[in-house]
Amino acid sequence: MTNGLGVDARAAPDVERFRLRRFVDRLIQCGEAEVIETPLALGDLAARVDGNPKAVLFRAVGPEKAELVANVTASRDRLALALGVERAAVRGEINRRLARRQPIVEVPRAAAPVQAFVLEGADADLTRLPVHFQHGADGGPYISASIDYVVNPANGWTNIGARRLMLRGRSEAGVDLNAPSDLRAIYIDAAKRGAPLPVAFVVGSHPVDHVAATMRLPVDELQLLADLRGEPLAVVKCLTSDIRVPADAEFVLEGYFDARGHVEAEGPYGEFLGYYGVMKQNPVFHLTAITRRRDALFQSSSIGGRFLDRTDTSQLSALRTEVMVWRALETAIREPVAIFATPSSGGAFHIRIAMRPRFPGESRNAIAAVFGSLANAKHVFVVDDDVDIFDDKQMDWALATRFQADRDLVVQSGFRTLPLDPSLRGAKTGAKAGFDLTYPVGMERSVEHAVPAPPTVAGRRYASVEEALADGPKTFEALMAAIGTRDGREVVIALDAVRSSGRLTRLKGGEYAFTRNG
Repeated sequence: MTNGLGVDARAAPDVERFRLRRFVDRLIQCGEAEVIETPLALGDLAARVDGNPKAVLFRAVGPEKAELVANVTASRDRLALALGVERAAVRGEINRRLARRQPIVEVPRAAAPVQAFVLEGADADLTRLPVHFQHGADGGPYISASIDYVVNPANGWTNIGARRLMLRGRSEAGVDLNAPSDLRAIYIDAAKRGAPLPVAFVVGSHPVDHVAATMRLPVDELQLLADLRGEPLAVVKCLTSDIRVPADAEFVLEGYFDARGHVEAEGPYGEFLGYYGVMKQNPVFHLTAITRRRDALFQSSSIGGRFLDRTDTSQLSALRTEVMVWRALETAIREPVAIFATPSSGGAFHIRIAMRPRFPGESRNAIAAVFGSLANAKHVFVVDDDVDIFDDKQMDWALATRFQADRDLVVQSGFRTLPLDPSLRGAKTGAKAGFDLTYPVGMERSVEHAVPAPPTVAGRRYASVEEALADGPKTFEALMAAIGTRDGREVVIALDAVRSSGRLTRLKGGEYAFTRNG
C-alpha cells in the first residue's frame, strides 16, 4: 500500500544491495579498481585519478585518514557491471528497466543506514569531509560526485540531478545553476517568491543512481531511480526537510539554497569538455545537517582533463545521450541498428549511428532527429550497418571513402547549444553538422564498393574448371572451390589453357566466363 505521498509503506527492501561500498568491493574482485593503502594528502589525489583506467580506492586520505573512492563510473564496462549485463546490452537494459515500475518504500530513521550518524549545528561542517582540490585553476575544493534531491513545489515531484559544490566555508558552498535545467527553473521560481529552496545532496551512490541523475524524463525522478535500479527503493525523510533520499546512501548533506538568487562567485572549474568553466554568479547552499553511514565511503567524480574518455562525467553523459537519442531515432527511421556517443567528445558532442536505410533520405531523417533531440549533440555520423561504429578506424575509413562534402554534409545553424563549448566564442546559439556516410538506397554494390576479406573457398564442386565455367561465370574463388583446391595455382594453369584456346573472357565484376563461341 502507499501513503498519501505516493510512497510505499511496506517492509523495507535490502539496504545493502545498492550500497556504493559493496559495489566497490566487486570492482576490486574483478580487477577494475586500484587500491591505494598509503596515506595521502588530499591535494595529491587528483594526480592519481587523472587518466586512470580503473576506479581508485584510497584507504587513508587527509589527516582524518578517511576512505574515498573515485572513477567508479568512468568506464562502460563498470557501468555494465553495475547493471548486470554485457557492455553491448547496457542501453537495452536501461530501456527494459524503465518500462517496469518499482515500488518506493519509506523507512524510519532506525532502518536507514545513511542516518546512523547525524551532525547538526556547529558539528555539521563541510570542511571535515575529505573534499579534494581537483584541477590547478579551480576556485577551491569541490564535492564532485553529489546527486541533488529537490521537491518541486509546483507538483510535489522529486527532481534529481548531478551537480558539484565548491566549498566556501564550513557551512556554505557554491552550486552551478547557470545551464538550463529543471533545478534551475525550480530555484528561480523560489527566489522570485523570496523563499529558500530545501535541497539534499547525496554523496556516495551506486552507479545506477548516477545514471538516473543524468536522465531528463518528465516523471517524478525518485520513481525513475527506483525503476533503473530494477528493485524496490528504500527512502528516508531528511531530518531538516521533507525531502526523501535513498536510505542506503553513504552521506547526505541537508540544507537549502538561499533566496537571494545568483549572487556569489563560483568557479573556475575543470569542466567535462576538457576546458575550464569560467567563474560565474551562482546560488549559495547553506548546510543544516550531515547524515552518514557508520563506515561511510566518500566519493569523488573525475571531470575534465586530457583523458575525457576515462572520466565519470563523459561516460555517464554518453550513456544518457544514447538512451535519449535512441528514442528519437525509433520514430524517425525504420531500422536503427546501433548508437554510440563518443566519451572523448564529452559524451554528447559526437554521435555515431548505424542503420539499415530502406528509403531514400532516411539517413538525413536520422541526422535531423539527433539535431532536435539533444542540445549538446553537435556532429552526427550516420553509416550503414556494415561499419562498426565503436571502432575509430572503421569510422575514419567510412568518412574517407563514402563521403563527399558538397553532397553528404548537412549543416544547420541557430540551435540552442551548450554554453560551455569554447568554439562558440560567446555566441548564444550554435551550428550542427551531419555526415551522411551511407550508400544510396538501391545502389548496386559493384566490386569497387565491396569490402575485401580473406577467401572462404566454399561452394559447389565440379569435375574441372571447364565444367564449372560451362555452368556459368565464376570468380577465381568459386573456381578454387569448384575443383576443391586450397592452393589456386592449378586454377591459373587451367584458365591459361582455356585462354590459349581463345574461349576465355572476363566480365565487369571480374568473373571468368566462356566466350560466346566457347
